[in-house]
Amino acid sequence: MNRITLLAMLFLSMASSSFAREGYRITLKIPAIKDSMVYLVHYYGKPLPTIYKRDSARIDKKGVAVFDSNDPEFTGGIYMMLLSDRKTYFEFLLDKGDELTITADVSKLPQGLTFTNSPDNDRFQEYIGFLKGYSAKQQDLQKEYALAKTAADTMVIRKKASVTSKELTAFRKNHAKKYPGTLLAAIFNSLEVPQVPEGEHYLADGKTIDSTFAYTYYKSHYWDGFNLNDDRLIHTPVYDAKLDEYMNKLVLPWPDSVIAESNMLLAKTRGAKELFKYTLWWLTRNVENSKIMGMDEVFVYLVENYYMKGDATWLSSDELNKYIDRAMKIAPNVIGNLAPEIKLPNLYTKKEESLSASKAKYTLLIFYAPTCGHCKEEMPAIDSVCKTALKGKGLKVYSVSTEYDEAAAKDFVTKYKLNDWTTTWDPEHVGDWRSKYDVYSTPTIYLLDEKKIIRGKRLDHSNIASLIEMLEKQAKNK
Repeated sequence: MNRITLLAMLFLSMASSSFAREGYRITLKIPAIKDSMVYLVHYYGKPLPTIYKRDSARIDKKGVAVFDSNDPEFTGGIYMMLLSDRKTYFEFLLDKGDELTITADVSKLPQGLTFTNSPDNDRFQEYIGFLKGYSAKQQDLQKEYALAKTAADTMVIRKKASVTSKELTAFRKNHAKKYPGTLLAAIFNSLEVPQVPEGEHYLADGKTIDSTFAYTYYKSHYWDGFNLNDDRLIHTPVYDAKLDEYMNKLVLPWPDSVIAESNMLLAKTRGAKELFKYTLWWLTRNVENSKIMGMDEVFVYLVENYYMKGDATWLSSDELNKYIDRAMKIAPNVIGNLAPEIKLPNLYTKKEESLSASKAKYTLLIFYAPTCGHCKEEMPAIDSVCKTALKGKGLKVYSVSTEYDEAAAKDFVTKYKLNDWTTTWDPEHVGDWRSKYDVYSTPTIYLLDEKKIIRGKRLDHSNIASLIEMLEKQAKNK
């Protein structure tokens, strides 16, 4: 009998575990609202107003709505109930397998919530109450700042602000320590900011003050509290801002540094489907839209080493091919590469002019259009820089007219007195310069050194001289 009982209990245990809920079941009670839609929405990396719909339900005549899902792909995080007016909402915590009841008094939001079967949400409500008091203190401090008359007054207020800030940090840390492993603890840990040790810090010799200690410490401990393998954190309004601060303010804006840090983040998020997806998308978009010269090299690297190797599984074939096509257009002309050869007829002599045969310490390669309004402003400005700030630097200009009207090109050269330049064009449309140099707009300007290595791209008259000055300083130091 005992054996049978044990076997029965084991069977029931296995059965109950096999039917364990993978999604969620939420019973929402809003007595003040009847017969209306309500939406379950969530964050995805970014804060408000960027939110996404997960589910919907109708509040019945008794003021009750039920959300029921057994989706194995569901991931927890900070979710919201958004009412039909698309303005009224409240946040709460939702984790995989949760079955909870929420009773909401819409007249008292974001308070006015009670939870059944959800201790983490009870603590989350406690935190929201704490934030309300913290916000009131911050408003009082702002009023004091406005009334401050002396530096001493300001210093006193700053000390008060420091105390309140430490109170907020202590609240989060104490909770995370008291309830480890909970969703709220993971969120609090993700908000942690490295606290740089106070006092003087020295280099290895023990005598020289380390002026970079604060930066190095902050950067090296930046991700300590953020679990890059916890996909629930993508459904919070934290990650996008963390990535932005780290990659755009802490990482040195050099291609090698950005590539190394990108690889680090992608390796650490590899085990979390949504965090990896968001990280790869964010890093790619960040360098693709960057105004910093040389970041296109990082774009090519990410496409070649992640997208082309099957990591962007969420993209359709057409979407993936767009990334690959863009990278292939950029790859030949990244900074540090040998400039692709161009051989085009001279606009006046009709003799073929080879870019590689042009002997100069620096070559400015310019693609322009005679009818381009911006070119009409930029070309004379560049010529002026060449004749003043860059005089004696051994600079030559090799220009390519991207349009095919010979008279218009000659008029342009004559009007703006660009006769010192090597001016070429492509009347037979046989050159592949457009794809080699990714010429999709004009003017497009490159700087080449004496070996025809690309040293700058997407330049204009305002930064050519400073780039050459930097290159000469680097050569001198080397």
